[in-house]
Amino acid sequence: MRIPDWTPELHPQPADLVNAIVARRGGALLNLDKALLWSEPVARGWNVYLKNVRTGLSASRKQCELGICTVALLTGAHYEYHHHAPDFLVAGGTQDELDALQRAVQADPCAGVADAALGVMECWVVQYAAQMTLRVKVQDAVFKALQARLSTTELVELTTAIATYNMVARLLVALEITPEV
Repeated sequence: MRIPDWTPELHPQPADLVNAIVARRGGALLNLDKALLWSEPVARGWNVYLKNVRTGLSASRKQCELGICTVALLTGAHYEYHHHAPDFLVAGGTQDELDALQRAVQADPCAGVADAALGVMECWVVQYAAQMTLRVKVQDAVFKALQARLSTTELVELTTAIATYNMVARLLVALEITPEV
């Protein structure tokens, strides 16, 4: 990491904040948390917002995780992929789908994805996440394809998950935050 790991000795933070992050993480701070805790407002807002994005959405967890993994691979955010590929599998995804995603991002996923290991919906999600990540502007045809398959709430939530993890990826890559060993 390009900055020192946060410790209470280096930069004290309120116990309620640290305890809330540790509780959300299941008992230990991750390397990302050790970067965010250098700023109380950032760490506090991040903890609440990311908790909602991770656990409060009604959109398909599998689709959101696929979008997040797409962002991670396209941006080189290895930390993000390290943490979210297993979540994709827990959400019902398969290793064959992750392998297909890796093949897709090596091609031109913004132009479309055609891989027998991915279903039609998964191909649209990958293309949507790729366009959001690499081009920012999403083609009308891609948006309309998802709009025809998802409720408005699901579409907003999938878009939010992809946009949020674009933010996460940029922080991870800029600060060179690496996965825990």
